[in-house]
Amino acid sequence: MRASGLIFGLLVLAVTILGFWASRWRRHATLATIDEWAFAGRSFGTVVAWFLIGGDLYTAYTFIAVPALAYAAGAFAFFAVPYTIVVYPFAIVVLARFWSLSSKRGYATAADFVRERFGDRTLEILIALTSMISIVPYIALQLVGMKVVFLQLGGAFAASDGVLALTVSFLLLAAYTYTSGLRAPALIAFIKDTLIYLTIICAVVAVTHLFGGWGGIFDAAAKGLASRPKPATLTLPHTLYFAYSSLVLGSAFALFIYPHSITSVLSAKSRLVVQRNMALLPIYSLLLGFLALLGFAGIAAGIHVKNPQLVVPVLFGQIFPDWFAGVAYAAIVIGALVPAAIMAIGGANTFASNLAREFSPARDFAETRTAKITTLLICIVALLFVIFIQPQFAIGFQFLGGAWILQIFPAFVLGLYTRWFHPKALILGWVAGIAAGTYMAIVTQFTANYPLHLFGGTLIGYGPFYALILNLLVAVVATWILNASGVARGTDATSAADYAA
Repeated sequence: MRASGLIFGLLVLAVTILGFWASRWRRHATLATIDEWAFAGRSFGTVVAWFLIGGDLYTAYTFIAVPALAYAAGAFAFFAVPYTIVVYPFAIVVLARFWSLSSKRGYATAADFVRERFGDRTLEILIALTSMISIVPYIALQLVGMKVVFLQLGGAFAASDGVLALTVSFLLLAAYTYTSGLRAPALIAFIKDTLIYLTIICAVVAVTHLFGGWGGIFDAAAKGLASRPKPATLTLPHTLYFAYSSLVLGSAFALFIYPHSITSVLSAKSRLVVQRNMALLPIYSLLLGFLALLGFAGIAAGIHVKNPQLVVPVLFGQIFPDWFAGVAYAAIVIGALVPAAIMAIGGANTFASNLAREFSPARDFAETRTAKITTLLICIVALLFVIFIQPQFAIGFQFLGGAWILQIFPAFVLGLYTRWFHPKALILGWVAGIAAGTYMAIVTQFTANYPLHLFGGTLIGYGPFYALILNLLVAVVATWILNASGVARGTDATSAADYAA
């Protein structure tokens, strides 16, 4: 076995053992309760929460896809940097408020809040289903990132097109997540982030030395992008300014309303911990900027691949000694295991709390058991998703999941500040947004940009963002109509004091 494969195997084995041992870490009570299994007793301080939330948001697929997009499309790939900056001021206000409310009301999901805020079971179910469905392709993309690494490692890891290694890895992930809950990804996140930072810093130093500095890299990248069948540039053309900015804004609105993001945030022990983390997490955005530049370094290195997702693994194989390439590949795979575990927990929480709870005779223990079993099922479905569906379709479905999750924004985020919207109007807005987002995704073949023809002109923008605007317009108009018609609405179980710091 090559040194890279040996180092890689040892590091992955170490985090697997750590995942099972995590059931004993910071354990103050039985893991048979949702609070202990899914939120680690809501006890994480600033440091642990920083590693956990960062490990959750900056996934393995991020480290594969962002440089791949830079390699293929040039400047547009850098939307990931401003969007992960814009999101934190938004989150420091919205999620700190939600944390305070959840700590007093015992919420585990966004749908828990929607149920009590608007008193409408149908709206709760729609929010829960949207959250669950959106998470499966997101987990599948972590598997896509892992598969790329297995194929690059070769040998036994690439057997059966990487499916065998993928299956073993994800079954182990499911097992230690079932056993240890959120403590497993929280503990592994320390190793994941350390390896990622080490790898990216070393990669930036290496490419700067090998390819004539960043001036040489940018020159080579500009020439390479211009020669593509679909030419691209290092700077954004003015025709894409609105598409770029709407993609940044839409992505920022969606990021922290995914179930896994909410799960990570609710594990914090105080509102202040949440606020500190939102102030500190932009450090990852700096890392993301360097990561995107590796796509340009791939062009300068003369890498030619049909699948741009192979750029980073191939580049690491070229610039690093074999043993350190194993460290870099392990960083990517471990970077998939952490968010995948949190995503599975977040999806399972949603199912247990908002869909199955009506049938649970003893809520706490039955709900935990249901969530743990659902975690296994979500992992298996995501694995089958990758095995039997081509990667490009998995990417398309993930884009569709992002379009759908954005449509819960009015009920969840705006609901934290106002109850003006009628719950039935929010349902109608959700239907309009889901339908429009799905339509735009299909007609554009799952690309981000949709050409909106309006008043004799064309405005290219982020399709899901357009869908959200339609969602809000329908909800506003329908609220006026329903209120004027005297249609009854549910009662609000929350009080003003619940939202206070």
